[in-house]
Amino acid sequence: MIARVTTYSAVRDDALGDHDLVDLLERLRRREVSAAELTSAARARAHDAQRVINAVVTFDDDASPAAAAGPLAGIPTFVKDNEDVAGLPTLDGSRAMPTRPASRDSAFVEVYRGLGLTLLGKSTMPEFGLTASTEPLLTGPTRNPWDLDRTVGGSSGGACALVAAGVVPMAHANDGGGSIRIPAACCGLVGLKPSAGRLPPPENSRSLPVQIVSQGVVTRSVRDTATFLAEAELVYAPLPRIGFVAGPSSRRLRIGVVEEGLTGPVSAEVAAATEATAALLAELGHEVAAIPLPVHPKFGRDFLRYWAALAFSLRLGGKRLFGPDFDPTLMEPFTQGLCDYFRIVGPGAPASVVRLRRFAQQYARTFDTIDVVLSPTVGYAPPPLGHLSPDLDFDTHIRRLLPFAGFTAVQNVAGTPAISLPLGRTPDGVPIGVQLTSAFGDERTLLELAYELEAAAGWPTMPPAEG
Repeated sequence: MIARVTTYSAVRDDALGDHDLVDLLERLRRREVSAAELTSAARARAHDAQRVINAVVTFDDDASPAAAAGPLAGIPTFVKDNEDVAGLPTLDGSRAMPTRPASRDSAFVEVYRGLGLTLLGKSTMPEFGLTASTEPLLTGPTRNPWDLDRTVGGSSGGACALVAAGVVPMAHANDGGGSIRIPAACCGLVGLKPSAGRLPPPENSRSLPVQIVSQGVVTRSVRDTATFLAEAELVYAPLPRIGFVAGPSSRRLRIGVVEEGLTGPVSAEVAAATEATAALLAELGHEVAAIPLPVHPKFGRDFLRYWAALAFSLRLGGKRLFGPDFDPTLMEPFTQGLCDYFRIVGPGAPASVVRLRRFAQQYARTFDTIDVVLSPTVGYAPPPLGHLSPDLDFDTHIRRLLPFAGFTAVQNVAGTPAISLPLGRTPDGVPIGVQLTSAFGDERTLLELAYELEAAAGWPTMPPAEG
């Protein structure tokens, strides 16, 4: 009898090997590999992986390494399918979207491509990024390389699956309520949501009454994330620059530990990972103390109302946003349920928006007395596929979603940076993420602390080929 494969790795003896981004850049510099070889290897891995993890919605098999030099030239990557890439459709994980190719790159993709990266296609996501599991009806579920029966999280689920499996060393992700950090936690990756405005926001988000979306990447090592940010801010720097963060700092920090999210206690596995990280930080000489979740009691309700308003605006105004071929009748049951929920709670939405717009200033006071907030990234370990399926009835889906994603929306509304690190594991080896948050603009502190934790605790960077 053939044993069922439970994990997946795309790593093989080719130009990519098992190297991270920084290693590959050094190998390119020494001419041990070529950009063409890396592109060919990543493309072959991506097509093979697609049959198992289903993480790509659109391939660009004509893409070749950029002729112009850039600091990340020669590195293959993918773009999440809610950013325009010229010549490829932008489907947002939805059957409702028009399939015509984009005529130009988005502002973020211009920066991303300008670094010299080779864009091999678009990664999968849940419909419009509205839930925390990548199981869109458009493409079917994306599978977690650490356990093929579990979710990769969302909404940057395809990106995380590709990096975790070793298809590419880095992939684009973005985050409007946890969409970088949640799938990074599920897939054992480093997932930094930068401060709001650090990188060009999506065009359609710029008119929102509360700005919540940040662009970023997911990687397998802290140095890869630090390298990307350092290079990106040399070409786009609306905020004071972070500079290249090369390692940990000697400064000891005041760290507040949050143990309960917006919906209450977390699972025993997640609590254990958070407690172990807090204990490690104390051993390393940091001042660690428990604090309550620093939000107003109405925050969770306000954010859910706002989230529902975004879904409702897509159903109501999708043809204006995306063109006459947009078909709202093809939106998924969960999205339709969220729209219908807004019809009930909509009268309270203006007051919720007012409170959310004031929140950043209120949350900033948290960092008057502490330097970093430590918390879980998600409320429980990555659940089985189907647990957050888009065709579940709305009440069941939302009751399951809120405890899972009860820690990450805070930083989106506040605009502060936050990073998920794979510091925990379930008994069967599935990753559990722990989140660190700092004050607006202070990614440097997060990266320095992440380096320190990476050196002290470490983590497996990719799953074995099979379990």
